[in-house]
Parts: sequence; C-alpha cells; structure tokens
Amino acid sequence: MKFFIDSADLNEIKEAEAMGVLDGVTTNPSLCMKVGVTDFDKHIKEICSIVDGDVSAEVVSTKYEEILEEGRRIAALADNVVVKVPLIKDGIKAIKTFTEEGIRTNCTLCFSPTQALIAAKAGATYISPFLGRLDDVSHDGMQLIEDIVTIYTNYGLQTEVLAASIRHPMHVVEAARIGADVCTMPLSVMEGLLKHPLTDNGLKRFLEDWDKLQRSLK
Repeated sequence: MKFFIDSADLNEIKEAEAMGVLDGVTTNPSLCMKVGVTDFDKHIKEICSIVDGDVSAEVVSTKYEEILEEGRRIAALADNVVVKVPLIKDGIKAIKTFTEEGIRTNCTLCFSPTQALIAAKAGATYISPFLGRLDDVSHDGMQLIEDIVTIYTNYGLQTEVLAASIRHPMHVVEAARIGADVCTMPLSVMEGLLKHPLTDNGLKRFLEDWDKLQRSLK
C-alpha cells in the first residue's frame, strides 16, 4: 500500500518525507486555505520538489473547457503532478480528455460504487472515495472501499483506489486489509500508525535496565 499525506503544509510534508515512508501528497482548496497559500502554482511546485511521488493538485473550475484549461496548466507545473478533478459530469468528460492527452488524474469526492465505476471507465489514474465523510453521516465508508476494490478487480480496471478522508489508524488498517492501493492521511494519523503503549513501555523498561547495568559496573 502507498502512503500519501493529505496536506498543503510544507513542514508537515517535509516531516512525513523524512520518515522515509511517503509515496505522495494530496491537496485540495480547503487545505491550501488552511495554510494561507497565496501563490498556488509556486506552492505546488515546491511540494513537488520535496517528494518523489505523485502530488495531486485540484482544479476549482466546474465547466468542461475551464477544467481542461486549468488542468493543463497544473499538469505543466511538474512531472509528478496529478490533476485532481471533481466527480461531476463535466469532470468525467475532462478526465476522458486528459487521459487521451496523457495527463494523469485523481477523481475526487467519490461517495458511491457507480461513481467509481464511471470514473474508471473515463480513465482516471486514481479514484478518491471519502470514507470518513460517509462515516460522519452514518454510512459505512469502508464498505464503499470494499465495493470499489471488488468491482475494479472483477473487470481488471487499472484505476488505483485511493482511500481518502482517513480519520484514524484503524481506517488505514481496514483499507489495507480490503486491498486499497493508497491511503492518504493527515500527518497525525501517519504518526499514529507508529504508536502502541507496549512499545513505549517496553522501551522504557529496556532503557531503565540498561542504566541499572551501567551503574552496577562502576
């Protein structure tokens, strides 16, 4: 499974990259607003220079021709940019065109298996089902991931399933168990994958015993 960080914060992205397990980055307009991005193109270029993997940068246009114009500009920013496109009718049309032009895409805001199927047929590189947001409204977000993985496997569809809206480490565990290709998560969740009280307690005990041993040798 690939690990992406869901962030536009350069410090967070650098920290995740330093861990040595980062495969890519996803951003969106809300994340850019959160860190006060004023020059979008410059910011995306900087992110792309930090990480070796794919960086999803989202269009804000909703009309076919405008999505194409904006997406082509974004795709030209760096070789590892993936154009993030909303799962709407004009977005699907744009994804089909981008695919024909060799521009990679991440189809975002997916909440149903039918949406995922049509995005794959249009040629999306990634599909981003938002499992946490479904959980928020009392729907089983993980079931959506499972349905999409099953459908794609049934027909040999090449679109990668990118589990998004990850809220906690168990989302990552369950998505990995089901077979999602990617999980994108906040830095806090990525760091949370390391945490276990028995690890902390065991290390504390080892260090205490080592100190006792050193004192006994003096």
